[in-house]
Amino acid sequence: MAVETARKVGPVVMLGPPGAGKGTQAKKMAEHYGIPQISTGDLLREHVRRGTELGIKAKAIMERGELVPDELLYGMVADRLREPDCRPGFILDGFPRTAAQAGWLDAFLEKELFDKSEKCPPVVIQLNVDYTQLLLRLTGRRSCPTCGTIYNIHFQPPRVNELCDLDGSKLVQRNDDRQEVITGRLAAYEAQTKPLAEYYQARGRLVGLNADRDVEEIMAEIFGILDSHAAK
Repeated sequence: MAVETARKVGPVVMLGPPGAGKGTQAKKMAEHYGIPQISTGDLLREHVRRGTELGIKAKAIMERGELVPDELLYGMVADRLREPDCRPGFILDGFPRTAAQAGWLDAFLEKELFDKSEKCPPVVIQLNVDYTQLLLRLTGRRSCPTCGTIYNIHFQPPRVNELCDLDGSKLVQRNDDRQEVITGRLAAYEAQTKPLAEYYQARGRLVGLNADRDVEEIMAEIFGILDSHAAK
């Protein structure tokens, strides 16, 4: 697939519950437009691995079983967005998670990243999936402990029930994919994300998409949205 002129893309924020396909679509956008996909989880792990000042502080907090405060996350995100490869645009997956974080991001972009000729607020794409469909996607996931191949017993089952097609290993289900855990994760997501979606909706930036469709169909719609936004 041809790579588009990256500088026209600008910032993209991906919203959607666990299992909606945010990571899959973010990777496709990154490949298509030649812009980086940025995950706060990846940034956090990288800072800890490198032993940066922010990483050392974050590691100490996590070892106490506490959540990393916004101030540390802001520092990590700011450092990453100042990198030259982000000038044409970037995709944020997992950040912002709250309206307060969204407000910080808007202020940062306006102050540091874009001059008046380049000013380009984020396009916010929210992938919406029916609750029952989400449960099937998440609780149906199984993986091979030997080769890592992922299956879904409802949508992409193995040829032999509970056994890997490639090496015959018995498939396993992650604890995070059990229904009682998933129900809690989805409830937490809804409570946390509603104010964030309202923040972007009020600013006319939220674009909701039906994600109960083929991956390629969703991808084509996203590309159309971003190309249209860049042309304005």
